[in-house]
Amino acid sequence: MQINIGIDEVQRGKIAAGLSKLLADSYTLYLKTHNYHWNVSGPHFSALHQMFETQYVELAAAVDEIAERIRALGVRAPGSYTAFAELASVREASGDEDAAEMIRQLVLGQEAVARTAREVFAEADAANDEPSADLLTQRMQIHEKNAWMLRSMLA
Repeated sequence: MQINIGIDEVQRGKIAAGLSKLLADSYTLYLKTHNYHWNVSGPHFSALHQMFETQYVELAAAVDEIAERIRALGVRAPGSYTAFAELASVREASGDEDAAEMIRQLVLGQEAVARTAREVFAEADAANDEPSADLLTQRMQIHEKNAWMLRSMLA
């Protein structure tokens, strides 16, 4: 059945392509954050362990929401490590980093996801795709706040 939501197929495809990059960045950041949650050590272990958990739990919910928006636009959502590796600007981590480097890497990851969301926003806004724009605005707000909180731990 044809999709008739007021956004043409070309625009839906462009938005979905951008959201697929956001999904890949978000999932990779989820994995990195969860890895750091498991492997962090040092004098701030408890605070970092909890902070990382809060962030990866939020990311787990976000990836589902992003993928479902891609599907609502009539496009298949990427769902493999291979696809994510091709699309993501966030890179995986070993988990061998010390706590300060983990925090630094997560700041970079949070900022990368915010940038990806901001790039996609222009496509969504141009197509009057308010649901995608709203999702992207929320993602930018969350990732910018997380980056600030993590950055503050390095000061």
